[in-house]
Amino acid sequence: MNCEILAVGTELLLGNTVNTNAADLSGLLSGLGINVFWHTVVGDNPKRLAEAVAIARSRADLIITTGGLGPTYDDLTKNVLAESFGRKLELHPEEAAFLKEWFARNATSKYTDNNLQQAYLPERCTVFHNDWGTAPGCAFEEGGVHVIMLPGPPRECLPMFKACAVPYLKKLSGDVIFSRQIMVFGMGESAIESLFRTEMEHMANPTLATYAKFGEVMLRVTAKAPTEAEAEAMCEPVVEKVRAVLGDKAYAVDIPNMETLGLRLLKEQGRTFSAAESLTGGLIGERFTALSGASAVYKGGAVTYCDEVKAAMLGIDPALIAQNGAVSFATAAAMAKGVRLAARTDIGLSATGLAGPDGDGVHPVGTVFVGLADGENVWVRELHLGTGRARVRQLAANHAFDMLRRYLQGLDVVPEQYVPAGK
Repeated sequence: MNCEILAVGTELLLGNTVNTNAADLSGLLSGLGINVFWHTVVGDNPKRLAEAVAIARSRADLIITTGGLGPTYDDLTKNVLAESFGRKLELHPEEAAFLKEWFARNATSKYTDNNLQQAYLPERCTVFHNDWGTAPGCAFEEGGVHVIMLPGPPRECLPMFKACAVPYLKKLSGDVIFSRQIMVFGMGESAIESLFRTEMEHMANPTLATYAKFGEVMLRVTAKAPTEAEAEAMCEPVVEKVRAVLGDKAYAVDIPNMETLGLRLLKEQGRTFSAAESLTGGLIGERFTALSGASAVYKGGAVTYCDEVKAAMLGIDPALIAQNGAVSFATAAAMAKGVRLAARTDIGLSATGLAGPDGDGVHPVGTVFVGLADGENVWVRELHLGTGRARVRQLAANHAFDMLRRYLQGLDVVPEQYVPAGK
């Protein structure tokens, strides 16, 4: 099944709103084995929307629209789609009653008559009730093309897709689609793809595909079979082969990122950690504390952005910093040891470096030192991450989490690729 995602909203064209729905839906659809071949954005104009629908209908088996289901005059998606596919709009009493009840419960919102247009949906459609807002979505099939309409706000669009659209799409096929995600750090997408290119080109079921994420890569293995157990069994040999080829760079399967893996390993081993951050400015702590259950293993951190605070909060000898510089192997090691002692944790992480745009007269922008201390040993990676302030900071945090997961997995905390020549 080939899909086109049609996002409706002038605010998307003006750049006032970022079209995150398209990216998120594409990822979810890929997991279902549905090919997303086109992303289209069109403003709140009925003529242009009708033209976009006609084009999508001519080339896609599945059209998913986002936005334009609300109560205002520019919410015209249902009207245009219904007319394009020759369907009348009809009032759904259950949705009308829900709208009135919703406004009665929410004292800060006032019901007006135009809200009722949200309860009008194309005839003979499958209604997707909105448990996350007021505008329902829907799905129907006409002339071999399936149409799914979803609300625009991501907080409504994505939950509705998962709860309503996914079951609808799964019923369209007698087979079950099953995927496994292999997460990789320390090797780029092109290098990984070159290792598996011949196999990927000849695989039909299951399939293997690479997806570049920020600073890491995901490989998705997808199989289709009459049952989930059969599809999973088809995926397993491919997963095992990929992990065998990539070794410890393949850090997890079906775990979204390294901080999530770190949380799981810390809980399993009953260990705690803390972090001392300079260039990352609290990013390590922010990313980790976004995870539910982080408080069980993360005891706190220190943002030590200047030398005086490194000395005062972490107990680092000012002479060490003066001799080696704030951006150095020695300072990163001292920061990791200092925060572990100050927070009384099993493990201490640290990050110090130059995110840019200015250097320090000694090191180029992008030079970063990331450390880990456990009370007996200390490890430091020297990294050269290029330019782009936000990019360097995120990559530095990635390396900190990679060091943490490798330590907890009993691997070399500083693999050979991160040891500069001569050391």
